[in-house]
Amino acid sequence: MNYNKLMRKCFNLAKRGKTSPNPMVGCVVLNSLGEIISEGYHKRCGEAHAERDALLKLKNGEEKDGTLIVNLEPCNHYGKTPPCSDLIVERGIKRVVISNTDPNPKAAGGIKKLKNAGIEVITGVLEKEGLKLNEVFFTNIIKKRPFFVIKTASTLDGKISTCKGDSKWITSAKARDYAHKLRQKYDCILTSSSTVIADNPTMKHKTKIIIDRQLKTDFNSEIYKNGKCYIVSEKTFEHPNIERIEYTDLISLSENLYKMGIMSVFVEAGGKLCGSFLKAGLADRIYNFIAPKILNDNTGKSSFDGENVIKIADAKTFATDNVKQLGNDVLIELIPMPY
Repeated sequence: MNYNKLMRKCFNLAKRGKTSPNPMVGCVVLNSLGEIISEGYHKRCGEAHAERDALLKLKNGEEKDGTLIVNLEPCNHYGKTPPCSDLIVERGIKRVVISNTDPNPKAAGGIKKLKNAGIEVITGVLEKEGLKLNEVFFTNIIKKRPFFVIKTASTLDGKISTCKGDSKWITSAKARDYAHKLRQKYDCILTSSSTVIADNPTMKHKTKIIIDRQLKTDFNSEIYKNGKCYIVSEKTFEHPNIERIEYTDLISLSENLYKMGIMSVFVEAGGKLCGSFLKAGLADRIYNFIAPKILNDNTGKSSFDGENVIKIADAKTFATDNVKQLGNDVLIELIPMPY
């Protein structure tokens, strides 16, 4: 049986859900002849898990002695829904195929329960692809912090603006539209006061965070006119629609955001702030848009602006996870080494 093909079907089902802070999970159920008889996925936090969604569509016992394919270990605890592992045992499933084990100790234990019930369990099918699908969730559980994405748009020589600060537009409309869709995948957008002052961006999103330590931005700026807005600041202020997050450092900010329930952050800012996130080890994925343009300018601003590095060996090294052409531009997706 082609478990890889079936697991990819689970991945595609899982992507339909809007489940943060829960993982994205899809499920396929086969009868004893190996025929697909039901599909399901976790739609939203608090709603039925993928296994329950798929199994409860079946009413005639056709799943008995069949196979259940799911990309994450079935849960073994009472949360907002009962344990999926119990339901799988009750419905007479003979075999369960899993991509990833659950790193959450509160939910784990499903595999053990299934095996104790005499169910054959196969794990590790397309494990790396499963980790990528739920990279936000795994980072949240294992590192106890949000998943941080950094987005940059630069020329071939790594510049994000000219020496006079002009940056509109480096990349094409097609690349910018794609970047807009990427933003919506994550819980919030984070930018700097410098970006707000220089570009007055709208950055439409349900949640936005602006690091403005000295309260330099104008509260009438476009970015504050939609969505939930937070300002990370050393100074206090009063505003009916903007909340303050006390600034200490990026690590502490990361901890505070996690406690607030923000599980993923899309950082879109200038080189100084992006460089600070890189230095702090808060760069879980980088979307690097590159336009086939060369400024040939030794004073233009760069994508990452940190401390001077003497040796190439001291460079931050990433692995190329994906390359995509968008019109005349190229998007390179980078992840930390090792992966």
